[in-house]
Amino acid sequence: MFVDKAKIYVKGGDGGDGIVSFRREKYVPEGGPAGGDGGKGGDVIFRVDEGLRTLMDFRYQRHFKAQRGEKGRNKSQHGANAESMVVRIPPGTVIINDDTQEVLADMTHHGQQIVVARGGRGGRGNIRFATPNNPAPELAEHGEEGQERWIVLELKVMADVGLVGFPSVGKSTLLSVVSAAKPKIGAYHFTTITPNLGVVDVSEGRSFVMADLPGLIEGAHEGVGLGHEFLRHVERTRVIIHVVDMSGSEGRDPFDDWMKINDELKLYNAELENRPQIVAANKMDMPESQENLEKFREQVKEVRPDLEILPISSLTRQGVQDLLYRAADLLDQLPEAPAIEEVQELDERKIYKLEKSDDDSFTIRRENETFIVESVKIERMMKRMQLNTHDAILKLARTLRHMGVDEELRNRGAKDGTLVRIGDFEFEFVEGSSYYY
Repeated sequence: MFVDKAKIYVKGGDGGDGIVSFRREKYVPEGGPAGGDGGKGGDVIFRVDEGLRTLMDFRYQRHFKAQRGEKGRNKSQHGANAESMVVRIPPGTVIINDDTQEVLADMTHHGQQIVVARGGRGGRGNIRFATPNNPAPELAEHGEEGQERWIVLELKVMADVGLVGFPSVGKSTLLSVVSAAKPKIGAYHFTTITPNLGVVDVSEGRSFVMADLPGLIEGAHEGVGLGHEFLRHVERTRVIIHVVDMSGSEGRDPFDDWMKINDELKLYNAELENRPQIVAANKMDMPESQENLEKFREQVKEVRPDLEILPISSLTRQGVQDLLYRAADLLDQLPEAPAIEEVQELDERKIYKLEKSDDDSFTIRRENETFIVESVKIERMMKRMQLNTHDAILKLARTLRHMGVDEELRNRGAKDGTLVRIGDFEFEFVEGSSYYY
């Protein structure tokens, strides 16, 4: 089954907790703090694997969570860092932030990788908080939470040549003739509902990947028919082979077909208008095809005189080899990277917007008799601190005092015993004290 779009959840591993520990060893005078730091949580990394051609794996597994780091140990031992989780994706995958719809990365080359969810830092053990004034602190931190987000993966088939055209013009038959691919072929519209890929061996060691893409109809750029499910794959092809039914067996005019398909490509993405294109005038073994071809050439000459038109018959293989030679020659003249857009540099700053750790701003609002303090810095600090020791409470109190929270609470009318809430932590305000209860 071909799957070219998936929405998944990724979360980096949480950091390990730091611990409170003290040395009590023979021949070690005075001992001291010996609580080690926690290990870093694992990252979630997406890596391109050229052996994959579909997002099928993400149909059954939609949640990816990296392991958390280990807790710190005594004797100042650091907890082990967790291993990163590496998720393989096919080349041509576009990574989109589901919240903002911003394109985070465009993964096109084998081995290319990016961290989509960074693991949290490990918490510090009490050895990190020792000072001359407090040589034996009972203070440690929880590990930082890992990054988490919902992202959308969109696959745009990485093919050198793409076959486009109306349904039932012979695209699948042409692919089956020139490669070992076995696309579904039937005498009805939209036989092909997903892209089919095949490797075409031209000769003299030259080969390229050809994609048989689902048929287009008028209004496809607005989602009519298979719409965007097809058009996104055209962007990756370096050369377009526009297959036109010259026999008019479907009761349509070949020139009108050619114009409508080109209009749909241009309306979807204006860059596609300048993509190298060859017209494969198919079904030349049918009656009236030669007459229609002459008329088609005259009409196209007025619109696009430089367009190459090669008569072929997928059924009898007439002219097919000449078409392959010409496609291979065009590919030799083009750069390897997709011409539709430059491959984006993996700028992780787009994914992780750094939060200012020195932002001392805060707001205080009152709900009945309780004052609620809101501050990114304080809430982040309280998540990290293990607020179960006297030293930790003192550190929180000093931070609130230095930021001016104490003074503002007094100005708002806080007195002894007034309840103050920060996040999920609630305590009583004590006037004239250096800490809270």
